[in-house]
Amino acid sequence: MKRISVDPIDVALSEDIGEGDLTTDFFVAKNQQATARIVAHERATLAGTETAAEVFRRVDSAVAITVVKNDGSEIDAGDSVIELRGQARSILRAERVALNFLQRLSGIATLTRKFVNAAGTDHVKILDTRKTTPGLRALEKAAVVAGGGANHRFGLFDMVLLKDNHLIVSAGFAAVAKAVQKFREARPNVRIEVEADALEQVRAFLQVNGIDVILLDNMKPAQIREAIALGKDKVKFEASGGVTLKNIRQIAATGVDYISIGALTHSPRAIDFSLELTPLTA
Repeated sequence: MKRISVDPIDVALSEDIGEGDLTTDFFVAKNQQATARIVAHERATLAGTETAAEVFRRVDSAVAITVVKNDGSEIDAGDSVIELRGQARSILRAERVALNFLQRLSGIATLTRKFVNAAGTDHVKILDTRKTTPGLRALEKAAVVAGGGANHRFGLFDMVLLKDNHLIVSAGFAAVAKAVQKFREARPNVRIEVEADALEQVRAFLQVNGIDVILLDNMKPAQIREAIALGKDKVKFEASGGVTLKNIRQIAATGVDYISIGALTHSPRAIDFSLELTPLTA
């Protein structure tokens, strides 16, 4: 199936403005100029500033935009992150969509930073997953990076990840091993990862040449340590499943290379921002 590229900013503006902004068009003078600033109302890790700025540009390229705080910055309540100057109508039309992107993406960055800090070590990389909002994957994965995390595969097309359902429908482990070898010969530069939920599977996968990463699914720290001892210097290991802010340090202490967390993109809390507008007199 051919991939279709859809611009999330255009989609968001289309669904919000539709055939026109009735309130602004009827109640705000056409030539009214204004300044505005987007303000944070809580401590957070910032992400989505360029996306929010682009929303204002798409609505009116004449609006002057200053990004005061860059993505990845730690911000406090009261901090201005974007400043604007231009037609009041344009600023008001873009306001909600810009804030929606900013609060969502900053929520992802903030949650990611909490997990990175809670892990307590630079050895392990905190990864996202494909559990993203449809159409917003690129923006949400960029927000993970702004929060200090790293990206797992972007989609089904850039990496192999053999999960339990793939293994169930395969014709036995020998067939899987043969397929791994065949794929490695055909695509030598593409990473291959396999999922294991038991140490027996880890032992079996370690006998297969060409595997780069073994994902340890829902394993306890003691099992993770044992798996790493079995495959030290042979493959990389990723822990996933049931990872929380309370247990991530214990998981990271096992020596695992990666910890992937779906909650980074499927369960962040939106960060509170508002736009404060000041009309300019002629």
